[in-house]
Amino acid sequence: MKKRFTQKNFHVKQKKKKNTFAVLGTIQRVGTGFLRIFLLFAVVTLISVGFVSLYHYLLASPYMKLQQVKVEGVDGKIRRELIQICGLHSDLSLLALNLNALQEKMKKHPWVRSINLERLFPNTLIVKAEKETAWALVVMDKIYYMNPWGEVFKEVEDSETMDLPVITGVSKQGSEIRKQLEKATRLMKLLESEQGMWSLNELSEIHMNEYGGMSIYFNRISAEIKLMCENLTEKIEGLKKVTKHLAQTGRINQVIGIDLNQVDGAVVSFKST
Repeated sequence: MKKRFTQKNFHVKQKKKKNTFAVLGTIQRVGTGFLRIFLLFAVVTLISVGFVSLYHYLLASPYMKLQQVKVEGVDGKIRRELIQICGLHSDLSLLALNLNALQEKMKKHPWVRSINLERLFPNTLIVKAEKETAWALVVMDKIYYMNPWGEVFKEVEDSETMDLPVITGVSKQGSEIRKQLEKATRLMKLLESEQGMWSLNELSEIHMNEYGGMSIYFNRISAEIKLMCENLTEKIEGLKKVTKHLAQTGRINQVIGIDLNQVDGAVVSFKST
């Protein structure tokens, strides 16, 4: 008996073929995707291995050895000390140097305010340093250097001689010390713009008094000059007028004290005759 072919059977076969092709297409697309991922992973791995191998080669390469350290901003003694602190020598690889770690070590040097390091390939390390500026000597439990920002940064050694103004009478309390040094710094910055006998170069001593005042001493006049820290510009102008009058009257050498803390002028003390 012949099997009867119908339109319905034809559509069923067509549908099965389409489903089979769809499955095969999906498998092919998935396989292609996995192959692409595998190839990408292989390429990335090869590149990474290549970079690592190149890095290790450069680390050991004699062309990358540290041959020169250029230090800017400080003198020869500090330069040698910075190199010694970090243990820099010609057997080190410039590429292997940890610049952040070296920077932290160099910043601990008392005469270094700031530091910056750069590599100059193939074999040079550049060190750009900012040296601390000694502006005054602060007498506390020991004698220390103070910079123009009112910061104490180093103890004065016996072998060091510096012709600087001296700040005395500083409190023993940490918070008060900072305030007093800021006041002294404000006065010194004002005197920096002065000329002659009231210039910063002629300042001998700043003595911090109780209740926020100070006594200042200059090289050209043997007198204690008292003033508060408010309205410093006006106080210095008043000092100039008073001493000008004393010089004109021939009494400047007899003065032992000038108090500028008066509301309507100054009180001048003279040597007893």
